[in-house]
Amino acid sequence: MKRLTSAVLTLGLIATASFSFAAGNSLNVLGQPLATGLIQKNKEQPFFENFAKNTGLDIDANYKPIDVTGLKSEETLRVLKNGLFDIVSIRTAQAARDEVFLLGQDLVGLNPDYKTARKVYEAYKPHFAARIKEKFDAQLLGLWPFGPQVLFCKPEISGLKDIQGKKVRVYDQSLAQFVESLGATPVPIGFSEVQQALARGVTECAITGASSANSAGWPEVTEYFMPIGFQVGFNGYAMNMNSWNNLSADEQQKLQAAFDALVEDIWVYSEELFEDALRCNVGEEPCTTVTKYNMKPVPVTDADLALVANAVEKISFPAWSETCEKTYPGCADKWKEILGPITGIK
Repeated sequence: MKRLTSAVLTLGLIATASFSFAAGNSLNVLGQPLATGLIQKNKEQPFFENFAKNTGLDIDANYKPIDVTGLKSEETLRVLKNGLFDIVSIRTAQAARDEVFLLGQDLVGLNPDYKTARKVYEAYKPHFAARIKEKFDAQLLGLWPFGPQVLFCKPEISGLKDIQGKKVRVYDQSLAQFVESLGATPVPIGFSEVQQALARGVTECAITGASSANSAGWPEVTEYFMPIGFQVGFNGYAMNMNSWNNLSADEQQKLQAAFDALVEDIWVYSEELFEDALRCNVGEEPCTTVTKYNMKPVPVTDADLALVANAVEKISFPAWSETCEKTYPGCADKWKEILGPITGIK
């Protein structure tokens, strides 16, 4: 019933568009949640609001952030396949519930920094693209990271070991399994609901990007900030294959070039936001992009870093591959072929 309601709401939204893509005038676009902060506000939304100018095409975009549509992030690739939207902003961790192979590029411990994440992205991208084309009739337009996903806690912690016995908000299965391995209880909560969950004690700690958490007010309801990256939070854009094929070869080339530029811009901006949010969250200067708070910083020790780094081989890859093999036989060997040279896992 919930899925049907979401679809009805979406169809209603699409019906309000001034033109239809079939008439060559407009693309229906499902965007990132407003609550996620500055990447959505300063990069994604302006790109789609000025779509014709940015792409050089005589096409506009009817842009809707997902959190004003009644849809859930895990539904993005479904509604794309069904043709309810022409382009969607993929939230990979959530979309991976429908296709776990997508999560293989962001297992806990795999992407400790932007430099490594870029290598992983370039290696995994063609395989990610092939999988969503096969399963969702979708054309991948590019992926970008929100940035290292870090830890916010309301009760006092001095390191990762201290989350034992605590309830920790997670957003995907890889993170849930890692948190569980530390003796904590993983609590899956949608991003827009986390601030209230922390305030009410539904969860005691939570993990997301440093800048997104700041924009959503997490530092108002937590006290301890540990800047250790578990994942980088890959997101991106895909287009319905029928909509893509309705474009001429020249139009496809222009559209892809525009998305290449947008994705590259977000990669750079994401790192700038992350570095600034690290300072802002703990009251340091310069703080220019988000709100300054006075959270207590939790030092990241070599032991903490080792826990996360070792997670790929010991926890996240074994658990992920077991799940992936059930629906995509051979995916574990494919992952090793793709990312073995980067991870050392053979």
